[in-house]
Amino acid sequence: MQWETVIGLEVHLQLATRSKIFSGSATTFGAEPNTQASAVDLAMPGMLPVLNAQVVRYAVMFGLGIGADIGRRSVFDRKNYFYPDLPKGYQISQFEAPIVGKGTFEIQLEDGSTRDIGITRAHLEEDAGKSLHEDFHGQTGIDLNRAGTPLLEIVSEPDLRNAAEAVAYLKALHSLVTYLGISDGNMAEGSMRCDINISLRPMGSQTLGTRAEIKNVNSFRFVEKAIRHEFERQADILENGGKVVQETRLYDADLDETRSMRSKEVANDYRYFPEPDLLPVVIDEQYIEAIRAELPELPTQKRHRFVTQYGLGNYDANVLADSRELADYFEAVVERCGDPKIAANWVQVELLGLLNRSELPIGESPVSAAALGALIARILDNSISGKIAKQVFEAMWQGEGSADEIIDARGLKQVSDSGELEAMVDQVITANAGQVEQVLAAEEDRRTQLIGFFVWQVMQYTKGQAKQHIVKKKPVNNTKM
Repeated sequence: MQWETVIGLEVHLQLATRSKIFSGSATTFGAEPNTQASAVDLAMPGMLPVLNAQVVRYAVMFGLGIGADIGRRSVFDRKNYFYPDLPKGYQISQFEAPIVGKGTFEIQLEDGSTRDIGITRAHLEEDAGKSLHEDFHGQTGIDLNRAGTPLLEIVSEPDLRNAAEAVAYLKALHSLVTYLGISDGNMAEGSMRCDINISLRPMGSQTLGTRAEIKNVNSFRFVEKAIRHEFERQADILENGGKVVQETRLYDADLDETRSMRSKEVANDYRYFPEPDLLPVVIDEQYIEAIRAELPELPTQKRHRFVTQYGLGNYDANVLADSRELADYFEAVVERCGDPKIAANWVQVELLGLLNRSELPIGESPVSAAALGALIARILDNSISGKIAKQVFEAMWQGEGSADEIIDARGLKQVSDSGELEAMVDQVITANAGQVEQVLAAEEDRRTQLIGFFVWQVMQYTKGQAKQHIVKKKPVNNTKM
């Protein structure tokens, strides 16, 4: 039987505030265990939460970024469950009245097509602490630094149909939130984590199957692998007459498999009720419009502009608009050199190639956008060839100076003086009398091919610095031929 995969994602996004959602504790990553947990975070008697206003602002920014409904009156609730790293025995979250309601989110697939994915809601909540199982000799350690860290949980509709779409959705979401500046989206540090809800149904059926939830997957690659494995697991169960159990599972990257963690809870299990220590959040149109006016150009808008303004193809525009820093870098290169298509090629191939090999982010590039633009300008004014430019770029990367400094120091400027090239051509012809005879004896169409040998000899003689289009004319017109 052919099966259709139905996938919905719940993304937990850590908001980029300096303090926690209900206390003044720091949110710095990598601090010593339990050094960033205040009496509020530890749920000490008499401690009351105070809402961080910045998290509301960030949530509204996200909602506007996806064209969602913004809750004019949102309420916090208590989500009750017991776990050792949850100090209060409940989590302050939102249930019936979230800050962000329904919206849509455009993703671009590998073939260049786009799809709109529905967003059910995005609500604010606090994170729990972290259980540590290593180096405790059979015991579990508890680090409460993350307790109270502000999260925005973004819940999609079950609109995704395969692993590739799920990854495209996550990458597009990552791009959006980093453009907005509401999160760094660092999956390795836990700033963006994903719960995968996945079920199977017969192809063509409209009835949803029983879903399993895969918790806390923290990389694009692991999301793809977890979905592929879970599809095979559920398909095998169904094709052998079994029934998929609704449960929460974990993905084990070392074994590339999912395994059962616990039965899947439903809303009633958490006994939600309104948080009595927090007032409802009420916002008005003026507040929303003030935030809207300050939104940056978003990834989808930038992609469309790159196509219309710079004449780029959809693929190039998508790559260059993927991150705000990369897009800004590209536009700075274009401003310096004036040619967007050559700039796009150099940024995507040469720059990103070296950044990837050096494992550096764009913000730590040894070659600035202005410096790369100046190098491309030297290609455009025929000072150097594209081949020589790559050597210059490598030297710039190693800190040897600007493009002009390296070109002058190494004597790399292209030879364009007609008389100088004439003399070089004469030397090459004199040194290759046998090949000259072959050219003179050849038919016209064959002669053009044979002349390529002399062009190559001149380019070798000048170490690629001769202007090739001038050299190609010389042997044909030279009286010695």
